[in-house]
Formats: sequence, C-alpha cells, structure tokens
Amino acid sequence: MENKVTIKIPKPLYEKLKVSIEGSGFSSVTEFVVYVLRDLVSHQEISKESSNLSAKEIEAIRKRLKSMGYF
Repeated sequence: MENKVTIKIPKPLYEKLKVSIEGSGFSSVTEFVVYVLRDLVSHQEISKESSNLSAKEIEAIRKRLKSMGYF
C-alpha cells in the first residue's frame, strides 16, 4: 500500500485544472498536480545545489503560485 495524504485545494481551482488538462494526456487532476509539484521540487533542489534564489526569483514564484490560487 502506497503512503498518500490528502491535500485540499479550492473547488474553483480544481474545476479550472480539470478543464485545463482535457486532452493533455493527464488522466486526472491529481496526476497533473503531482507532476507539477514534483517538477517544482526538482527545480528547487537544482536551485539549492547551484545557488540560492534571488529576491526577484522568489517574488516571481510567489506571483505564479498566487495566480494559480495558492495564496
């Protein structure tokens, strides 16, 4: 049995993601969200290994996350 947890997101965001992934090859919103989060984490790990993020980069990430409904 796989270890999993539930992450709650706003329903309107879920509905937008559901529409966005149609025809994309992702079979579910969960599959898409896991893909995006893994990608984000891997980019952060690469950034930590090579250098720290600048204040400008952090602000850009915050704006992107906010536009996706996370803030």
